[in-house]
Amino acid sequence: VMTGTHPEYDSRAMMEAFQAYKAGGGRLMYMGGNGFYWKVDYNDEFPGAIEMRRAEDGSRGWLAEPGEYYNAWSGELSGLWCRNGIPPQAIGGTGFAAQGFDSSTHYRRTAASFDPRASFIFEGVGDDEVIGDFGAMGGGAAGWEVDRADHHLGTPPHALLVAEATDFSSGYVWVAEEHRHAHPAITGETCPHVRCDMVFFETPKGGAVFSTSSIAWSGALAFADYDNNVSRITENVVRRFLDPKPF
Repeated sequence: VMTGTHPEYDSRAMMEAFQAYKAGGGRLMYMGGNGFYWKVDYNDEFPGAIEMRRAEDGSRGWLAEPGEYYNAWSGELSGLWCRNGIPPQAIGGTGFAAQGFDSSTHYRRTAASFDPRASFIFEGVGDDEVIGDFGAMGGGAAGWEVDRADHHLGTPPHALLVAEATDFSSGYVWVAEEHRHAHPAITGETCPHVRCDMVFFETPKGGAVFSTSSIAWSGALAFADYDNNVSRITENVVRRFLDPKPF
């Protein structure tokens, strides 16, 4: 299963389906950022519509009114999935960290990228090669809305952080639900939590998860007629995930 670039709104059935798929040996490629974020409901009587209450906290364009935090269709609390028992990190290994729209940036490989468990991801990519310093969405593969790994928030302990992007501008701001005060140390130039983590980890029964953690990743795929390291990494993962050999 490969997600789109921005799978932000998910129902309980969707989140539980992701969990069951992974537990059954499925392979998941999370190809975006700000995913698995808001808890929504669907209703068969209203196809094409979703119900969502922007409750309590989060990066949100409007606020739910007092007494309107619960969805009418399910009777369940809406709002962030991280407040509803299934944090994004438990699905794709990363969760929403920051957003900014002035520019995008690049990734660099970490020491974990040379672990034999993850070596297939970087076949044909140099040890010190800058990854994704190009693209149609801000000039880089890491940007717009980005996620990071955090073991305290649900990233599996065995997950490998194989590449990360940290060179963000002051136009990127740490997500509201994770800090308590407005202060200068919450931007891409000052805050260590403003970063984008590429993550890989294995799941039960031979499955695995790979996460780019960036909306802008897809905007870099076609650069130079697809002859680039973003496209190469994506193809490497697709081909290995199609291989029935267990992880």
